[in-house]
Amino acid sequence: QVQVRESGGGLVQPGGSLRLSCTGSGTFHDFYAMGWYRQAPGKQREMVAVITVTGFTNYADFVKGRFTISRDNADYTAHLQMVSLEPEDTAVYYCLTGSTRTEVLNGVGHWGQGTQVTVSS
Repeated sequence: QVQVRESGGGLVQPGGSLRLSCTGSGTFHDFYAMGWYRQAPGKQREMVAVITVTGFTNYADFVKGRFTISRDNADYTAHLQMVSLEPEDTAVYYCLTGSTRTEVLNGVGHWGQGTQVTVSS
């Protein structure tokens, strides 16, 4: 059974930084692609960034230059480094893992429970 867990959320002031982590257990196939999504209150869940085991990345236009996704293939861990955070970044951030990049880009795979990020002064 695949398990996915997020950590690292919290309260940060505008302009601040946070680093989210996603860890899990399963097979290589289940973690070929790992991604971060977010859902703000009253809004649909949206893709933030995706990375494959080969290091290929995709980013949403609204985070380019501020967020960086990375991963450690040895232990199925992915990170999302976020800088210059804005109140509009407030959301629950979810980790998603899957067997192909296309699956994860389309929101298909194994979801974590989410971690809250609040950007407020």
